[in-house]
Amino acid sequence: MKNVITALLALAALSCGQNSPQSGAAGPGERQLESPDIQVQIQGTPAGTAYLIGSFADQNYRADSAQIDAAGAFRFQREEPYKPGLYYAFYSNNSAFQVMIDADQTFSMAANAADVVGSMQVTGSLDNELLYKNLQYEAMMQPRFQAAAQKMQGTAVGSPAYLQAKAEQDELIAQRKAHLREIFDSHPDAFFTKFKTAGQNPDVRDIRKPDGTEDTTAQVYHYRTAFWDNVDFSDERLLSTPVIFNKLKRYMNDLTPQHPDSINRAASFLVDKVLDYPEYFKFFANWIVLQYEPTKTSLMDPEAVFVHMAQNYFTYDRAFWSDSAEVYAIQLRANEMAGSLVGHKAPDVQAQGPDGKTYAISGIKAPYVIVYMFNPDCEHCQEQSPQLVQFYRQWKNQGVEVFGIGVDTNMEDWKAYLKKTGMDAWPNVFDPTNKAIYGKYYVDITPEIYVLNPERTIIAKNLKVNQIAEVIERDRRGR
Repeated sequence: MKNVITALLALAALSCGQNSPQSGAAGPGERQLESPDIQVQIQGTPAGTAYLIGSFADQNYRADSAQIDAAGAFRFQREEPYKPGLYYAFYSNNSAFQVMIDADQTFSMAANAADVVGSMQVTGSLDNELLYKNLQYEAMMQPRFQAAAQKMQGTAVGSPAYLQAKAEQDELIAQRKAHLREIFDSHPDAFFTKFKTAGQNPDVRDIRKPDGTEDTTAQVYHYRTAFWDNVDFSDERLLSTPVIFNKLKRYMNDLTPQHPDSINRAASFLVDKVLDYPEYFKFFANWIVLQYEPTKTSLMDPEAVFVHMAQNYFTYDRAFWSDSAEVYAIQLRANEMAGSLVGHKAPDVQAQGPDGKTYAISGIKAPYVIVYMFNPDCEHCQEQSPQLVQFYRQWKNQGVEVFGIGVDTNMEDWKAYLKKTGMDAWPNVFDPTNKAIYGKYYVDITPEIYVLNPERTIIAKNLKVNQIAEVIERDRRGR
């Protein structure tokens, strides 16, 4: 009944980000990584310290540092290889430039501080040559894209001027695709090609309804299902670039409706793709669970996401990164949550009231029941309880009853709190052992509010008092 999910703390500690990832293992294709010697000169930058910053999934770490001399030269050199991935070299005034590192880790880079991207010259690294060829192309194209966008914004949609500007934009997009295609075709095995290909988004399909109008729902569905088609999940190097994490955030947060059923479908669609790719599976499964941690999301029923992920992926045979005790704790917590998900039949609770008699949810005749779980010492309860009393006075003659459950308290404090707040106007129960609600209603943090409809189905949870009326009215309208 506490405000911390024990199982999720274990997950957080086991998530894939690392402060100092291990390096030196063979990369894709079992290529041996060599000891790095990366020589850099940025003319016009003052002496100081440069840092090589790497990333893994959603976390950054400092891989190395070097001293910048008076000529702007510095060198990243050591015996232990760097983990292949996309790095940023930070130098004076918090300036930075990108560096791609793969198995071959001996190369040089030179540029002018006034225009690092435009002046960058690379020797001995095909991936960095391709990276800066692309960055320089994008810098050249950016003003043209901006000009076309400004033309479109200043004209009416469908007008001749708009269509002309749109045609210009489409031509620029085609040129960009041709530029990348030339690189991809010429260097299909380059790390840069794998990285840039993974970042490409699918084209939006022109899908029409029978009346000829755009079917945006179908467009989004096909876009979402094709979103990962360009990612080579056999290539773990991509996890050490921003591309996978950025795609994951967009896929789950922007392309997926924020409803538990939609989130679970999208999560399974993705995670099922990577069951045979351990590092991706580990990262995706952990990130999705932590993203929808009940105490850190406004989603009405985040427990539904936890239950789905735990029951399908955090199992003894799949959660290879956890020991049996951790898996057991996760499964136990999922089972506690599973009984009180939105859309499920509401569990009954029977326990002793302040008068010593037994009261039960099943004994309530009112069509709608507000199950209110609280603790007298809870700060948020002290804020919400008076509001619930006011709500009850307005709604008790409109088919609404409240069933109060005291948790993690004692008999004396509980009874005193009921009288002090006026909550003794409705049925209240308290079980010092919490056995009456254990495994029935999940309470992550108090106060917890559940709304039950006439069929005693849970129609809402994790609410504030000021949201209850809207939930009831919406349910009534839907009947």
